[in-house]
Amino acid sequence: MFSRIPSRRPARYLICRIASIILALIALTLLPAPSSGPEAAEQLTASGCSVSTVGYLTDLAGEYERRTGVKVVVRGGGSAVGIEDLRSAKVDFAAACRSKSAGDPEDVSFIQVAWDALVFIVHPSNPLTSLSLDNVRAIYAGGTTSWQQVQGANSPIKVFISRSRQGLSGVEASTNALVLKGREPVETANTLFLASTAIVEQMVETTPEGFATTGYTSARKRRVKMLKVDGIAPTVGSIVQQRYPLKRPLYILLPKDPKPAARKFVDFVLSRDGQKYLRSLNVVSLLDVK
Repeated sequence: MFSRIPSRRPARYLICRIASIILALIALTLLPAPSSGPEAAEQLTASGCSVSTVGYLTDLAGEYERRTGVKVVVRGGGSAVGIEDLRSAKVDFAAACRSKSAGDPEDVSFIQVAWDALVFIVHPSNPLTSLSLDNVRAIYAGGTTSWQQVQGANSPIKVFISRSRQGLSGVEASTNALVLKGREPVETANTLFLASTAIVEQMVETTPEGFATTGYTSARKRRVKMLKVDGIAPTVGSIVQQRYPLKRPLYILLPKDPKPAARKFVDFVLSRDGQKYLRSLNVVSLLDVK
């Protein structure tokens, strides 16, 4: 009997198969990278004012990405955090709800993009509907410590205040200037200082005895009750008509030499289309206040 000669076909097939795979891999490396355009390759980062972040900036970032393809990553932290992040080049732009003050970087531009107003918030279950500015000052001075003293329930007033380690928060700075006239709040057993206005708002949402000051722009999106001030409710209309007091500006901050993409974003916010979009969010736009 003759011995069977092994077939070489499988070996040749295997060699050809390996060669095909190698050629395919080489071809893949030679293909041009998919192009998504110069704008789509951009990504911007921002931090800062919680009132702005919750109230309009997160929504605006999503709309801007939808229109341009540029992704804008937004985180809060408070105005002081945003300014510090911008100082250390951790972000491309920042949001603030206070004006420029001593100690802020000289080369940072504060660009107003909208209007806001300070509001006083309580838990939705609180039967109180209105306070006077004198009532508010008495609460912060430690003279009024029970809701019963302002025709409310017989329970202590738990005061929540935003105060960042990096410096004065936007809401605290505005409160000191517009309400307390430079006087510091008196710390009592029922005063709690928190890292940002966003946390303050969340605490009032879950605390029946809670009280805090925040911005209208973000408060309207929370499960809280905004109190009238001397009988005037905070609304876009009453703020625009200046019947409701305590109006204040909202800013976007840019460094001395911003990224072109960051400048384009701010240009969009200031454009008629951008301001109309803010108005659609129930934010007081620059178009509304002459």
